[in-house]
Amino acid sequence: MNTESVKWLRFRLVTLLVFFVVLFVALFSRAIHLQIMSSKALKELAQRQHTKTLQLPPERGIIFDRNGEKLAASLQVDSVCADPSKMARPVDAAVRIASILDIDRQEVMKKLLHSKRFCWIARRIPSEIARKVEDAGIEGIFLVKEPKRFYPNGELASQLVGLVGYDSVGLEGLEIKYDQYLKGTPEKLVWTRDAKGNVLFPRVEKASISSDESLSLVLTIDSRIQHLVESQLKAAVRDKGAKGGLAIVMDPKTGEILALANSPGFDPNALRTVSSENKKNRAVTDCFDPGSTFKPFLVAAALEEGAVRESDRFYCENGAYAIGNRVIHEAKRKRHAMLSVHDILKYSSNIGSVKIAEKLGKEKFYDYIRSFGFGARTGIDLPGEIPGLLRPVGDWTRVDAATVAFGQGISVTAIQLITALSTIANQGTMMKPYVVRALVDKKGQIVSSYSPTAVRRVISPNTARHLTAIMTDIVGQEDGTGKNARIESVSVAGKTGTSQKYDHARNAYSSERVKTSFMGFFPAEDPQVAILVILDEPQKDRWGGVAAAPVFKAIGEQILTCFKPHIRPNPTPELDQEEGGNMKLKLVSSSGDLSPGVAPANMLTDEALMPNFLGLSIRDVLRKAKQRGIEVKIAGNGWATQQHPAPGTPMTRTASCSVIFSHGN
Repeated sequence: MNTESVKWLRFRLVTLLVFFVVLFVALFSRAIHLQIMSSKALKELAQRQHTKTLQLPPERGIIFDRNGEKLAASLQVDSVCADPSKMARPVDAAVRIASILDIDRQEVMKKLLHSKRFCWIARRIPSEIARKVEDAGIEGIFLVKEPKRFYPNGELASQLVGLVGYDSVGLEGLEIKYDQYLKGTPEKLVWTRDAKGNVLFPRVEKASISSDESLSLVLTIDSRIQHLVESQLKAAVRDKGAKGGLAIVMDPKTGEILALANSPGFDPNALRTVSSENKKNRAVTDCFDPGSTFKPFLVAAALEEGAVRESDRFYCENGAYAIGNRVIHEAKRKRHAMLSVHDILKYSSNIGSVKIAEKLGKEKFYDYIRSFGFGARTGIDLPGEIPGLLRPVGDWTRVDAATVAFGQGISVTAIQLITALSTIANQGTMMKPYVVRALVDKKGQIVSSYSPTAVRRVISPNTARHLTAIMTDIVGQEDGTGKNARIESVSVAGKTGTSQKYDHARNAYSSERVKTSFMGFFPAEDPQVAILVILDEPQKDRWGGVAAAPVFKAIGEQILTCFKPHIRPNPTPELDQEEGGNMKLKLVSSSGDLSPGVAPANMLTDEALMPNFLGLSIRDVLRKAKQRGIEVKIAGNGWATQQHPAPGTPMTRTASCSVIFSHGN
């Protein structure tokens, strides 16, 4: 081989070497770019090409009453989905699944034809139907577990607890107020394509451990007291032919709401049948003229300011008092001459109240109305609260000041009224009303707790005691307007009220359409319970003393008979100190296990009463009944939705109870 050939070969070798070096560097650089520089973007692109996700509603937290009884919980139920890409004969599949679900096959066909990989066929179906779908084994049809909100007690506290929609989002009540805490993190339904582009069967991906978990609510509500309040209110609405009614039971020393009932109620398990009117929690969303229930706050202001003394006497004009072109009359056309401040309140004199207001002065009167909380929201932790209607004092005429004195021309809410009453019961200190005691996680650890909050001092303890004494005579003395609210063996302080409803068509107050009410607290010397009862447009017995006062009495008597030892065992959520400094809520319960990780403590049961089985599983009912020596008859499956005898019913020696279980509607 000559020199020229060697040089040429050497040149070719060097050229090839350089080429391979450049190629290697280029490939290496590209690999670095793909694996490191662009890995995140490429990974996301691959996921978009190979997977598809659909968010499933999360399982919501539980809503407990103060004793650990479930008022709202979530059940895992089946929903029917379809993957049209896996169907060889969609028409046949549509016919078969429509027949099993008893739905329109044409609607099913439309869904299959207009969807490439996924469509819902039916949501949250009964377990027996789900088994039929599974047994049918229809190609491209599958079941997915979804949480369904279930209310074990049906109508109990329905306006308070509220309800959720089909997408597990809160719509009313506490369900919407605390939606961000109850709902947690959604799960995902994921489809994946293999290397050949075939769609694989969908799978459910759970939320990661680090995701926000749903929290549960522990309420101030006592479901036993709530049950008896709703029963008495419903009976009164029926017996008096009333349009509706509401009742509130409050602890005046803490502001805790023990019961809040509206009639008519609704069953949140039957979402499709619920009317928008029945869903309203009228205790916070509606306002009305308070009528004579407003008079104690006038007298409180006048006594506090020293404008009058309890023994001061006023001439009540024998039943007719002219102010400008307006004549003020007494209720029922009564005729009073001279009355003391004590008797003006005792006999509920309109004219006497007007004269006390004139002595006090409208500016001072207005200041105390505001101080008692009227014309402003109480701040209760419920949605939809309104401030009522209180016009600026500068706009008041002399007639306006007179009519406000006996509760006309001012609009208040029920929650404002019982909060103001409780201020008198609590020696003049106003407490903020509330219904949620704590937010807890699935282990029972407290995330947030809420304790009694003093808003302000409105009147002195001395004024509150004097006013309480007068209100005790209203009930306790035979000629008092509130005598029908009298409870044997306990002193009751209270006030009746009957207010005319404004007729906008006639631009005048109606004499036919009224609200009757009674508010009171007991024991008068150491108030533990305040109760407000309102009946809307009763057709029979249209006065507060004969329509609403007996309802107060019935509720109060049962509270004293059945629950007096447990009216206020824990004014604030009871906390346990654990290792590491964590705080854990102690739920008072009579129902065994409450939920995973939430253990009952300090069981409070009355051995003479039928326990509350509602909301429990069959296993828990059997265990609880065995502990109490009760014979149980079981029907259905799922959660206890009905029982007979009802919770709180006095038991005989040979106690038995029938319990019906279901998964809800």
